[in-house]
This record gives sequence, C-alpha cells and structure tokens, in this order.
Amino acid sequence: MIGTVVSNKADKTATVLVERLVKHRMYLKYVRRRAKFAAHDARNDCQIGDKVLISESRPISKSKRWRVIKIVEKAV
Repeated sequence: MIGTVVSNKADKTATVLVERLVKHRMYLKYVRRRAKFAAHDARNDCQIGDKVLISESRPISKSKRWRVIKIVEKAV
C-alpha cells in the first residue's frame, strides 16, 4: 500500500496514513476511507510528508505489523 508519513517521532517507526476510495453500496458514490498504520523504518529515513510503500510483515511489536519498503516520493 502507498501512503503518507504523518509522524516519525518514535524510534524506527513511521505512522503512515493510507487513503482509499470505496464505492458506497446504496448511493453508488465513492467515499474516502482512511487508515493509519505503524510501519517499521529500520534506518529512520522517513520524514513527515514523504510518500512511502509499505508491506505487511510478521509482528515486530505490539502495534507494528507493516514495514516501509521504499520511499516513493520525498516531501518538499
């Protein structure tokens, strides 16, 4: 999944906000759904605003089940 880093305060962890469009069953219009994931960033490379690719992995800690694979786009 591709998302935006919204926090990098914790050591080796980036909080990533993933936004997706889902079609509403009854109204048939597209609705934005958001989810925040704690992703493991081993080298602390991620900065707030970066667009990153995350992948599911084995549990790393209580809340981390995702890894940062690569930084797709750096923040300006």
